Amino acid sequence: MPDIDLDAIEWPRSIRGINNLDAELKRAIYRSLIPGNLLERFGVHPDDEKLLQIKAPAHTRSVKIILYHEPNAPDPVLYLHMADTLNFQIALLLLVINDPYAPRFNTDVDENGLPTRFGTLRRNIPEEIRAMEAGLSPGQVRRGLRLSGQAVPTFERFLARAGHDMVIIEPLTYHNAIIYERYGFAYFQGRQRLEWIDRVLRPGGEFFDRFDGSTPFRQPDAWRSIRGRSWAIHDGILGEPFGDIRMYKRIGKHAGVNTFPDAIW
Repeated sequence: MPDIDLDAIEWPRSIRGINNLDAELKRAIYRSLIPGNLLERFGVHPDDEKLLQIKAPAHTRSVKIILYHEPNAPDPVLYLHMADTLNFQIALLLLVINDPYAPRFNTDVDENGLPTRFGTLRRNIPEEIRAMEAGLSPGQVRRGLRLSGQAVPTFERFLARAGHDMVIIEPLTYHNAIIYERYGFAYFQGRQRLEWIDRVLRPGGEFFDRFDGSTPFRQPDAWRSIRGRSWAIHDGILGEPFGDIRMYKRIGKHAGVNTFPDAIW
């Protein structure tokens, strides 16, 4: 595929519009969403449709970008899902970046091999304990590549080219929300809930005494850290699931939101 100057073309304003472009241009545009130097790092040719899968059928409103480091790999290096919203914005629905050479923890399936759906349907407690002890966070099957900080400006550049002025995300876990705060995101929906979580999980808070060691995920000092709180929330310490959070970042601006001000990782 010849190089395409993405700054010299007129970009559609929606995922649907990009999906309706010819295959070469569509692939070039979506390839620009891959953060860092992942293709070079893992020796993947940009035109390799087996290792770099871009699922963006014409007349649809979403795109999935899936990058593998080798054929038949059990997990992708990158999984990215974006979609048009009902109010004509573009949202990042899911971003997963894996180190394919790191140990794998089967938190995505239970002991019978059934999917856990990030722990919302069922859980694999032994694997979750192993993952937590290895330094992973809820939802991870392998450690990441520490590229989230590079991913945000990549999305900003993509959306600016498409004529948008903000990045929208829907974090699935507590630690993701806190991390995105540090990258400059604010809340469309959920800030009061995050502030409530901080109040009830610190000393003197309504749920602080639930850090009682009753499960491996509720150790007495877990409230101090982002990862510790996230595991406890995943374990049900709030009595309800974490969800319905929507965040945004104005391109080139940092919102300065911090709902866990004295956090350690």
